[in-house]
Amino acid sequence: MKHLVQLIAATALLWAGLALAAGTQYDLRVDGLACPFCAYGIEKKFLKTEGVESVDIDLKNGLVIVKTAGGKTFTENELKTIINDAGFTMKSMTEKPL
Repeated sequence: MKHLVQLIAATALLWAGLALAAGTQYDLRVDGLACPFCAYGIEKKFLKTEGVESVDIDLKNGLVIVKTAGGKTFTENELKTIINDAGFTMKSMTEKPL
């Protein structure tokens, strides 16, 4: 019985660690995304930012999808600043855990 309790406790700790290790996905609506060069400028800014794991850009829908490493989060103002520094305007943002 003691080993079963230890196994359950270890499993719970593992799942808790995995939950903490999960990152965040930010879906950003951006004005002015018209060409691959535009996408490259935004992608470059985000990939230079600590904690960003990937950036996908949907030109047709004006959407920038940023995924972060576990524990890394951004405020809306931080995201707006990165987008503005790339020369664009962020219209909206949604955030969800990975």
